[in-house]
Amino acid sequence: MVATRSRLVSFTRTNEVRTVARCTRKALPETGSDPVVTAFYFVEANMRILVVWDNDAEADLIGMYLGVDGSEITLAVGADGLNPILAQNLEFDLALLAINLPTVEMGYEVFQRLRNDLSEIPVIGACMPQEVVRVVRFMTNGMSAYVIRDTAGDYLFMLQAMAEQTVDAVRAAREQKLAQKLREEVESVRKLQASVIPKNIDAPPGYSVHGRYEPSQIRVLGGQPVTMAGGDYYDIFMLPDNNMVLLVGDASGHGMKAAMSIMTMHTLVRMIRSQSYRDTAHFVTEINRQLCEQSIVSEEGGFITLLYAILNPETGELRWTSAGHPPPLLQNMDTGEVMPLAGKDCGGLPLAITEYAEYETYVSALPPHVRLVLFTDGLEEAFPEGTKQSHSQYGIDGISETLRNYATEPASDALTALFDDSNAFTQGAGRHDDTSVVLLERRVSVLANGSARDGFASGRCETADFPRRFENGIV
Repeated sequence: MVATRSRLVSFTRTNEVRTVARCTRKALPETGSDPVVTAFYFVEANMRILVVWDNDAEADLIGMYLGVDGSEITLAVGADGLNPILAQNLEFDLALLAINLPTVEMGYEVFQRLRNDLSEIPVIGACMPQEVVRVVRFMTNGMSAYVIRDTAGDYLFMLQAMAEQTVDAVRAAREQKLAQKLREEVESVRKLQASVIPKNIDAPPGYSVHGRYEPSQIRVLGGQPVTMAGGDYYDIFMLPDNNMVLLVGDASGHGMKAAMSIMTMHTLVRMIRSQSYRDTAHFVTEINRQLCEQSIVSEEGGFITLLYAILNPETGELRWTSAGHPPPLLQNMDTGEVMPLAGKDCGGLPLAITEYAEYETYVSALPPHVRLVLFTDGLEEAFPEGTKQSHSQYGIDGISETLRNYATEPASDALTALFDDSNAFTQGAGRHDDTSVVLLERRVSVLANGSARDGFASGRCETADFPRRFENGIV
């Protein structure tokens, strides 16, 4: 057993200890009498370095040079000195290996053991000048770098910088790999989410309807933008009685959890939409009850806002319910006027907060020559980088201005403009939240026989009665 010795390295200023590193050289259990295994332990280690060397004196010197910054150095002298270290399953950030232990062939065997047992750490090789050509075999099989052991020992001054650069390079490569894996996983979930967004929307006679969803973007390790799997969702479909359902939803947060929350709600909507839920409040109440039983949505305070509406195409009657979601906007296409169907305090709690939440059904009239806009808050809350104040947001004013500017243009162009203008408002930063918009346009009246005629002769949008509370939605 090799005796233990300690040394205290400190730098003091006016009796105040600035940095302290305690270095202890102690023997590890040996498997035989020849190998000498020592370890230097430093408080608050910067790096954990394993040094496998061919002579004791130089190994101690290397331990001092590498340990000057507070790194934890473990020394194994001789090929057999590695055995007790590997047996302890210690963790290291880097290995420094003399490739002649004492021969290059034995050094290569040790290198292979390091690659097998400590496969995640980089290895720096050290060779004599006449052995440089032998390093090629090591480098082609995974060695990260090598240094030449000159007879003057000048290479010792390079070791610390080389160790730091090698560890930093390996960490950067791992981060890049992790970032790429994250991008791939997020892209898979995003594609799954995109698959539930309606592609081909058939509008009733006299109507046109368009929807669009755009996820937010973030920057992850590696600096590349990632299109995030998001928590926004919209759907448009016809009921058996020829009424049309329009809905938009927004799950709290971003990423995987938000996307899976929305997928859960989409599944529930599709499962129960064929049931007799013509009352929108009753439908939302049932969705909320079932979502409260889904931990993937409610855990960690998660919730979903939802606006669910049913349109009677013949009469233009719109029945709708909000669960913590912004009310729709209605635009008179002749005057350009834009107004919300209700105040922001309309509706009930977001979904998945409590199964006892109560919701109400509102009824609004949609005469000819109007546009109805359902949206998530990603559109309204678009803002330039560094400013989150409400007065710096795109807001309802921005949405209304865009709608007025495109009142005489096709509805599809107006929808595109909402995304373009809100994105331009961010001054290049991009919208920081997912954004979904559904835009419905009613151009003509629909007769009982299913035909359409222009029914807006007066040039005014008759909306004096909306919004009006129709009934309590708890049935």
